[in-house]
Amino acid sequence: MHLTSTLPFALLVACVALACGGAGFSPTQDAGKPASLVPAPRTDEWAIKRQDELLRRARESKPVHVVFVGDSITQSWEDPGKSAWEKHIAPLGALNLGNSGDRTEHVLWRLAQAPITRLEPKHVVLLIGTNNLGHGTSNAQDTLAGVQAVASTLAEQCPRATIHVLEIFPRGERFNAMRGDICQINQALRAWVAADAEKNGRTSRLRLHAIGDAFLGADGSIPKEIMPDFLHLTPKGYEMWAEAIFKQIAK
Repeated sequence: MHLTSTLPFALLVACVALACGGAGFSPTQDAGKPASLVPAPRTDEWAIKRQDELLRRARESKPVHVVFVGDSITQSWEDPGKSAWEKHIAPLGALNLGNSGDRTEHVLWRLAQAPITRLEPKHVVLLIGTNNLGHGTSNAQDTLAGVQAVASTLAEQCPRATIHVLEIFPRGERFNAMRGDICQINQALRAWVAADAEKNGRTSRLRLHAIGDAFLGADGSIPKEIMPDFLHLTPKGYEMWAEAIFKQIAK
């Protein structure tokens, strides 16, 4: 599949090549590329154990119907989201590849070390990018590029899968500057997916989901019963997420 992007095609090809080629690139080769596009392992001790576990899952798990890829919001299907996962997602045959604190560059590194091709998923659900903004390592444009690169890599590794790109969830109790960046990224993702659909028609494998819109109140605030820290989800939030996407990934 050829993905249409708001970025130059050559840049996306380079991103995918980096992700598929491993982490053995010199600083000279990476010069000029934003951090969001340069595959990098986690170096914080608390996250390395989880990273190793996800590499093991990708290398050793049996084929599954659906794979979830992302950061702490995805990882937490195993904690506050456990009930919703067991009720809606696990029966489909699912694998969780979320790691708390991951940014796009970390997911690119994981996919390079342990491609998920062997899992033969029919659906891949991607939610990534909030930590690029939240940690201040990437601006909106570079975060967008990183999300697109991860989605492109997943499409390359899983040629029979539908890639479900989730818009970055809103964060912060009320309107704030980061929400503005998130909105701009999500708008560009919509245009990117729409362009791919226009170009490839029924063969397009990208799908975009604005699930985070449901987490907002009419005044733009985020209720604590959905996000207690205005970033991570409660069991109610995971139930909403599961119900919103179930029909699409159950096919």
